[in-house]
Amino acid sequence: MSMPQPYHGHFDGTRHYFAVRVYFEDTDFSGVVYHARYLHFMERARSDMLACVGIDQRAVHAEGQGAYAVTDMHIKYRRAAHFDDALVIISTVETVRAASCDIHQTVMRGDEILTEARVTAAFVSPDGKARRQPAHWVAAFQPILHHPAE
Repeated sequence: MSMPQPYHGHFDGTRHYFAVRVYFEDTDFSGVVYHARYLHFMERARSDMLACVGIDQRAVHAEGQGAYAVTDMHIKYRRAAHFDDALVIISTVETVRAASCDIHQTVMRGDEILTEARVTAAFVSPDGKARRQPAHWVAAFQPILHHPAE
């Protein structure tokens, strides 16, 4: 018997799709998803998106080069998710700069937008200073860079 493997999202063009289920632990006493849990869902989706394009964050961190850190986030909560909802986080890379990237993320329940966020992730050295991200990471973003006309 082979062991099950963790779930991975997928791309449809420049959009990355990552599915999550809302568990009891994600909700408050009324069964509504606690606002900070959306950050967890979006972080998982961003990490999966990077892995899907071949960006190995763990290896670069282990080499002492640095890691991504969220430096800015604008979030809009539109509707509440509830216990046992099936959600999909859609992520698109909008801008790639030498030391950072901007990612737009939308949390969906079916066709309904629940939450939207614009996230800036900066590549920082182990001492916390911004630095150029690895060149092969910048190259990995090029095929998935989202252009507004798409």
